[in-house]
Amino acid sequence: MASCLTVSPLLVQLQSSSKIRPCKWKRSSSTPPFVTKASASRTTSLPASEPGKLPMREIPGDYGLPFIGPINDRHDYFYNQGTELFFESRVQKYNSTVFRANMPPGPFISSNSNVIILLDAKSFPVLFDMTKVEKRDLFTGTYMPSTELTGGYRILSYLDPSEAAHEQLKRLIFFLLKYRSSHVIPEFHSTYTSLFQTLEKELADKGKADFGNANDQAAFNFLARAFFDTNPSDTTLGSDGPTIIQKWVLLQLGPVLTLGLPKFLEDPILHTFSLPPFLVKKDYQRLYEFFYNSSGSVLDEAVRLGISKEEACHNVLFATCFNSFGGMKILFPSMLKLIAGAGVKLHARLAEEVRGAVKANGGKVTMAALEMMPLVKSVVYEALRIEPPVRLQYGKAKRDFVIESHENAFSVKEGEMLFGYQPFATKDPKIFENAEEFVADRFLGEGEKLLKYVLWSNGPETENTTLENKQCAGKDFVVLFSRLLVVELFLRYDTFEVEWKKSALGASVTLISIKKASF
Repeated sequence: MASCLTVSPLLVQLQSSSKIRPCKWKRSSSTPPFVTKASASRTTSLPASEPGKLPMREIPGDYGLPFIGPINDRHDYFYNQGTELFFESRVQKYNSTVFRANMPPGPFISSNSNVIILLDAKSFPVLFDMTKVEKRDLFTGTYMPSTELTGGYRILSYLDPSEAAHEQLKRLIFFLLKYRSSHVIPEFHSTYTSLFQTLEKELADKGKADFGNANDQAAFNFLARAFFDTNPSDTTLGSDGPTIIQKWVLLQLGPVLTLGLPKFLEDPILHTFSLPPFLVKKDYQRLYEFFYNSSGSVLDEAVRLGISKEEACHNVLFATCFNSFGGMKILFPSMLKLIAGAGVKLHARLAEEVRGAVKANGGKVTMAALEMMPLVKSVVYEALRIEPPVRLQYGKAKRDFVIESHENAFSVKEGEMLFGYQPFATKDPKIFENAEEFVADRFLGEGEKLLKYVLWSNGPETENTTLENKQCAGKDFVVLFSRLLVVELFLRYDTFEVEWKKSALGASVTLISIKKASF
């Protein structure tokens, strides 16, 4: 299931509502941040350089004074500049997509904020190379949330593949995904049919319909029904699952989030000291009991693999709630926003492809039907490229080695922390033409060769998740869920429009008009 960050229910929307029209994003600087001054005019794919042919350069940048430097960078990252400009300005300052800086949260939550930042498609993949980097306790970056939030266990996401428990737990997640995989398509159809019926009624009554809250409930219900054969509303958990998850996630990710509050309030509360786990202890216990009571066969398999039922349940809960629910919470609104913005011509093409494939397969959505929808798949990959749900990746150097950007080679020392901000790597104009634009058919035909630069799953899309790497265990399922969302949309509608507001980690989307299927 996808490794992904979720958004707190407290997040304040940071920009005013905007009706979707164009589908192009422009950065604040005139030159794309990963095109350095020496190569600003070169915006097409380049062949890989020969090893050892690039000039060596000392990694530019610095960490500032102890304690003061990390706080200054934190304030720039959250308040003075914002995330994108924080990176852009330093790329321009150092004329390099590889440089040194501090990453939040810094004092007093993180003991060491010093990182080497990687912002291009060539240097970024070193973060997936298990021969060069380790991933122990780096899931959230330069700090690790208290294990009191996960039952006292270090969860799979925090384990390095070299640890014995990593293989056991990842094998268990593989079992979970396979055990009831035949239920995914029918449960998705049932759950999201109900979702869109609800949104249609709200749209008719109020003139608009909020996608976010309805999607949260639908996502949790779908995951519970598809993988655990349990309807949450039939249990004591009721409809509380999404709200509890978001509070629980806030305590883990608060140090790297901004809620849009005044700096003098937010910085000491979220970024200086960790929020205490007791704030969600009772709520987390309710989630745990729900999954323990619903996961009988999975927990039995865990015992067979040598994992206690308790540890297994905490891992299953995390994989479902933090990873999968979180991914659907961020990715699905983003997809709606992007597809709506692409306009009616794309909508017509998608409707024709979706309905034709379903009709050719007996009127049902099946895997065979999905394989007849290449445009749908390309749209999903493009959404994952332009707005990846997991933006931050970390790795600690296991040994000395050399890393290369497009222009230079750099020496990295054992023990140094590497950090990559994925949206810059997946919108590298040296790899992708019109890199800032949502191009729906980018990955059709010869475009499939570019899938190795789609990195949302903690690895290239062209590679497989294994017991030996940190690539998302549910990589293929996340793509499947996303394709199913597009299919459900265009089985029901010819076209639709949305309004959206930018939030800390994604988009808050409101449906404002629909045109129901006419053929």
